[in-house]
Amino acid sequence: MRKYHALPVALLAALALTACEDGTGTQNEGAAASTSITSGASATGTPGKTETTGTPETTDKTGTSTTSTTRTSTTTGTTGKPAKKPGKPAPRTRVSCNGSNTTVTAQPVPRPLNHMLITVRNTGSTTCDLTYYPVLRFDEMQWAPQAIEDSKPQAVTTLAPGESGYAGVLLSAADGSGEAGTTGHKLTVGFQGRTPNSSGGPSALPALPAKGVYYDSTLKVTYWLRDMDQALSY
Repeated sequence: MRKYHALPVALLAALALTACEDGTGTQNEGAAASTSITSGASATGTPGKTETTGTPETTDKTGTSTTSTTRTSTTTGTTGKPAKKPGKPAPRTRVSCNGSNTTVTAQPVPRPLNHMLITVRNTGSTTCDLTYYPVLRFDEMQWAPQAIEDSKPQAVTTLAPGESGYAGVLLSAADGSGEAGTTGHKLTVGFQGRTPNSSGGPSALPALPAKGVYYDSTLKVTYWLRDMDQALSY
């Protein structure tokens, strides 16, 4: 039995030696395409490929060595998409109410006594703000009436197109305690801007009654308000 098994092993060894000598035998491809490791890189275990820490190099079926290059695109974000440029600020949706986008009327009222009502109507196509209080000037007067601080609203009076805002004017003291009483025939209504005492745009020149309007040193005006009755309550 030992001789029976030893004979094929010896025969196979002889055949392998013969095949190597005449070049017709089968070669061990795994030995010929052994993997080499350089610069401390680990082998992948795949026959026919050599890996280094530099540019990968592979051998195709025709024996030609090819080098693959990986290009890295530079992006400004982590998602591979260019960062967006900051957009332009949104346009202002509200403007200041003034003589160019409103109609203004000034009318003395019978009650309460010695009062006048100023009405501003938004005739523009954009919502506008009536900031603070109107700056009044009769004829060529060199002083401006003070505002009634108790009338200051909690928020700016804003008018959508077609809406109206109001200011009440106390023309003179009911008890006659005012000084330098005179009659005004021309009225200029000034508008304030976003900061106190700044210009909000063109003034308005509402018409006054033909006989004029009497006023004295107690002349005062309310802040711009949304309610007509409230404007006349001071």
